[in-house]
Amino acid sequence: MGLGKKSIRIRGADCGVEAILLGVITNIGGFLFGYDTGQISGIQLFQDFIQRFGQEQPNGEIAFTPIILSLIVSLMSIGTLFGALLGAYSADWLGRRKNLTLGVFIFIIGNILQITAMNSWVHMMIGRMVAGVGVGILSVGVPLFMSETSPKEIRGPVVASYQLMITVGILVSNIVNYGVRDIQESAWSWRAVILIGIIFSLPLGIGVLFCVESPRWLMGQGRAEEAKLAMARLRGVKGDLDNVFVERDFREMREAIEAEKSVGNAGWVECFTGKPSGITRLAYRTYLGCALQFLQQWTGVNYFFYYGATIFQSAGIEDPIQTQLILGAVNVFCTLWGLWILGRFGRRKPLFFGGIWQAVWFCVFSATATAVDPTTNSTIGIVMIVSGCLFIASFAATWGPGIWIIIGEIFPLKSRAKQASLATSFNWLGNFMVAFLTPLADDGIGAAYGFVFVACNLAGALVVYFFVFESENLTLEAVDEMYRTKDLKAWKSSSWIPAGWHDRNNRMDADMADDVTRVGSEDLGRKSYKTNHAQIEKAGTPPQHA
Repeated sequence: MGLGKKSIRIRGADCGVEAILLGVITNIGGFLFGYDTGQISGIQLFQDFIQRFGQEQPNGEIAFTPIILSLIVSLMSIGTLFGALLGAYSADWLGRRKNLTLGVFIFIIGNILQITAMNSWVHMMIGRMVAGVGVGILSVGVPLFMSETSPKEIRGPVVASYQLMITVGILVSNIVNYGVRDIQESAWSWRAVILIGIIFSLPLGIGVLFCVESPRWLMGQGRAEEAKLAMARLRGVKGDLDNVFVERDFREMREAIEAEKSVGNAGWVECFTGKPSGITRLAYRTYLGCALQFLQQWTGVNYFFYYGATIFQSAGIEDPIQTQLILGAVNVFCTLWGLWILGRFGRRKPLFFGGIWQAVWFCVFSATATAVDPTTNSTIGIVMIVSGCLFIASFAATWGPGIWIIIGEIFPLKSRAKQASLATSFNWLGNFMVAFLTPLADDGIGAAYGFVFVACNLAGALVVYFFVFESENLTLEAVDEMYRTKDLKAWKSSSWIPAGWHDRNNRMDADMADDVTRVGSEDLGRKSYKTNHAQIEKAGTPPQHA
């Protein structure tokens, strides 16, 4: 334990149990994202769903035409796009906590509309679109809230766990689909899947209201005392506002916010032009965030999660829903591995090599399925499943969590909500395009469509190498300072450290904090720290960056 009874010691610093609990509650937003993504792949194969919303074919059979299936699946992503843009306003206007409750409320309304759909595919489509608005708000609000409330020592794993919960949501939806497949001729087969999503959303919508508000949002509203108290709670030292780490983090945050307030709030146009604020690489970061989020979708991951069951069924796989369950399990376990990778190797290397690995296995998937008809050769079907699993293993460990971490880190407070919203909207734009085009492309060129994803993965690797700065183990203010450093190149950013820091682990502060812990009395510890701090400042080497 650290200085307080409600803190634990991580990397030599106090991190509050409340901060960890907040991460757990807000991660339900990622779960809902994944659950809503994964459920449609199995539902579209259920007989009752097809009979209600499918179209009569020339041979008299009821089945989905490619364009109708595209609209039902993909227009949810249009709702999420609008929700992501709306989230930029609601996160600043309502605060980070109430914004998440708003997202859950809209998500529930959309799911109720889906459950009450009887025979109209338009009714179902509108319900999915409304639910998408709620998911869009959450997709902006959850990573933003996490990045602003997590102490830097745990920020990477906490934000990365958002992607982990997306994968858990996908897996759980696959499990639920697998569980109800034996009653797929019942109206409650697909309705039960959607209803369970509503139940899962309630702990987030209600529980987040009892969590601490973002200290950065509070400070931005001029509520400095509340911001410092919130920061102390997140460090687990509510009764010790003079705590070493609270003082350091609060000072960095206050200086950054005061500097940004001197030039006002950023507008939408400013996010794309960088003017008139003059913040170095402001527009650069907007375009980078949008490109990364768009390319994350065009890695091709939702080619599998939206239409995997249909694709594997057409390839002659006997139990496509079971295959989806396998892919979902790989997704979860490799995301857990990814949390370690992104903490051990930073952001740049995993994303660069992950993009190349994903391109290789998507190429194998498409080449084998194009060269030989999988319905006439069972070995080809096995190769498709294995290559799909190896692709997802890489995505789950790198591009899945890594992009969300970067989006939570690279934007300055002045424009963070708007830029995060813009970037996330491009995620949903890419999501929509993949969801809409896949049935049409699969009907036209079949598995050769996968070569498009091969090219996109390679493009993503190049974008990471040339434009993404290494932000591992830096405070949000330090990340902003790094991007403001003129002439610093992305491929040389790993060696950059903030002014006054000993290294990326900020060991100078950590060592002083350990000295505080070693003193038996907390009062004596604070006195010892202040004495040391004064001596260091007098020597001209302040313990934190300016």
